[in-house]
Amino acid sequence: MSQLFSPFSIKKITFKNRIVISPMCQYSAIDGFATNWHLVHLGSRASGGAGLIIQEATSVLPEGRISPEDLGLWKEEQIEKLKEITTFIRSQNCVPGIQLAHAGRKASHAAPWAGHLQLDSSQGGWKTVAPSAIAFTQNETEPSALDKDQIQHIVQAFKSATKRALLAGYEVLEIHAAHGYLIHEFLSPLSNLRTDEYGGSFENRIRFTLETIAAVQSEWPSDLPLFVRISATDWAEGGWSIEESVQLSQILKDKGVDLIDVSTGGAVSHQKIPVAPMYQVSFAEKIKKETGILVSAVGLITEAKQAEDILTNHQADLVMFARASLRNPNLPQQFAQELQDDLAWPKQYERAQLK
Repeated sequence: MSQLFSPFSIKKITFKNRIVISPMCQYSAIDGFATNWHLVHLGSRASGGAGLIIQEATSVLPEGRISPEDLGLWKEEQIEKLKEITTFIRSQNCVPGIQLAHAGRKASHAAPWAGHLQLDSSQGGWKTVAPSAIAFTQNETEPSALDKDQIQHIVQAFKSATKRALLAGYEVLEIHAAHGYLIHEFLSPLSNLRTDEYGGSFENRIRFTLETIAAVQSEWPSDLPLFVRISATDWAEGGWSIEESVQLSQILKDKGVDLIDVSTGGAVSHQKIPVAPMYQVSFAEKIKKETGILVSAVGLITEAKQAEDILTNHQADLVMFARASLRNPNLPQQFAQELQDDLAWPKQYERAQLK
């Protein structure tokens, strides 16, 4: 059996293979509520053979959404449709996961096909918040700098959303601390110019991250996996670095986080990313080797052999697929065929298997 299609366990959860569908925003929610689009989108990837599916960035507060069409989990009524989705995912022998998030200064934007520009109140947008009153681009309105009471309000929102995620049936929870969204904004010295206990030193800049994780852990069962997605580097001078990512990952491991989902970038508009196949894998490998924590790799991994090599070379423990999965929801079935491995198909589709 290949490494890619070998079972893998974290705490009491066993994934049937190492293929993870990465969180991908669909901009198709209504007032934060999931729709049939989400059921079909996530469900088709579950029937396609993935071991774990992590639902798109799901906001813990209305003002934390990237767009007005983002998913949310800030009220009880949003649980019902999500429970329908997780029930179907589990029926396909796939593990349902969710990514909880707050977009910070990158909130209140139109969907990509509507221009992805910042929205004002007349367009259905809202005032954004951030560690410091610094806009993401010169053309955008400055966010409001959070005061300490507002910070604690958001921490408690993550806690409440975690409780709802559990009720909705998710078995893996990921905290989004990457891509220039709120938690990452606190981490990066390029977006955090605070002079209080939440800014300045490394210890101060990670404080909001640690408080959020502690609040989540107070609701999330200790026998279910907890992931944290980070941007390992800002790809910009003076920004968050891989060395800080290693240091943070060690702290998170000591705090009981199970896996670091290693991505990069997103903090500033002037980043310079050397995009190439598997361009982020080396960051995952470094964090894994220097801390011993479990990691996942993501970013232009498009071939079965690439994924298999990442695992056999001990560069990561799980491999995540985003755009490749959008192109082909049955990607795991294709990869199993390429690696001459076995992967159960839905009975409804078995007659299409090539013998």
